Amino acid sequence: MTSLPERHVMVQAMLESNPLFEGVFFTAVKTTRIFCRPTCPARKPRPENVEFYAKAEDAMTAGYRPCKRCTPLQLKGDAPAEVQTLLQEMEKAPQKRWSDAELQQSGLDPVFLRRWFKTHYGMTFHAYARARRLGKALGQLEQGESIDAAALDHGYQSLSGFRDAFQHHVGTQPGKSKDARVLVFSRILTPLGPMLALAEDRGVVLLEFTDRPALPAELEELKGRYGYSILPGAHPHLSRLDAELQAYFAGQLLRFTVPLHMPGTDFQQKVWRALLDVPHGETRTYGELARQMGQPLASRAVGRANGQNRLAIVVPCHRIVGAGGDLTGYGGGIPRKEHLLKLEKKALEQPTLFSEGAVSA
Repeated sequence: MTSLPERHVMVQAMLESNPLFEGVFFTAVKTTRIFCRPTCPARKPRPENVEFYAKAEDAMTAGYRPCKRCTPLQLKGDAPAEVQTLLQEMEKAPQKRWSDAELQQSGLDPVFLRRWFKTHYGMTFHAYARARRLGKALGQLEQGESIDAAALDHGYQSLSGFRDAFQHHVGTQPGKSKDARVLVFSRILTPLGPMLALAEDRGVVLLEFTDRPALPAELEELKGRYGYSILPGAHPHLSRLDAELQAYFAGQLLRFTVPLHMPGTDFQQKVWRALLDVPHGETRTYGELARQMGQPLASRAVGRANGQNRLAIVVPCHRIVGAGGDLTGYGGGIPRKEHLLKLEKKALEQPTLFSEGAVSA
């Protein structure tokens, strides 16, 4: 059984509805025989009436039933059925422009959609739909289609309108699409909360929990310093990353194999590559990592570069601890860091899939 945080820590997290403990534990109320997420919006039970479980199946085995309000059997951030259906329709007909009236006729609330997409994608539904159409058009151009065809196939009646929208979102004119530096993004659901993943053909560039405070600055750096445009869409690297993350959380993967691309300074890249050499289930201090790199006096600089890592979990900055072994500094939150380290130690006791990762600079 996966070990839990100390009881007083879980009680405090439950009372505060702390999202950093999402997936770390579940609360089970003895008086109602219902179990919940730690962030359930229902009225908080008395601590003496609560039991804590590491997994939803453990709570069900103990005779508890899932809460209908916080739906603990679903991964946090999972799209409601109506949103999933809408996303599927958008992929089938990318040229379609959805008006609020059409959404309402389909039984969808435009206000709800605007809020849901803003929360989970950082943009409104209509902005997401525009960006997705342009991403599809870019793919068509890269395969040799004419500008006229790409514009008409994706709902643009005016070539000038298409060029303006393309320039705004992609950063170049359609005729120069091969020069575009585009990152495709998607959300990946994990037991510890939703993550944002970005990739280009050389590899995955970013993987972060969506509630990481530094995420907006990281996205701005990718756009401003490295010249990327960011569009929603699908990519083979993102599909592979999703599958490997599921295997990792199931304790069946010791090392990620998805290609990575890590833009940064020479020193940052050196630190990030050193992180990849820290074995699954082990930890290192900042000083040990600096010595491993042959720069024993650079522990503070190593710490800064460690915190600037954009690839959570895959580049395992969570395996770096303080000099006394304390779990200092993790952008995803200390509860997640502790959970990941416990998960990895447990995985070493089980049959696992081991393979080497592929990285590009």
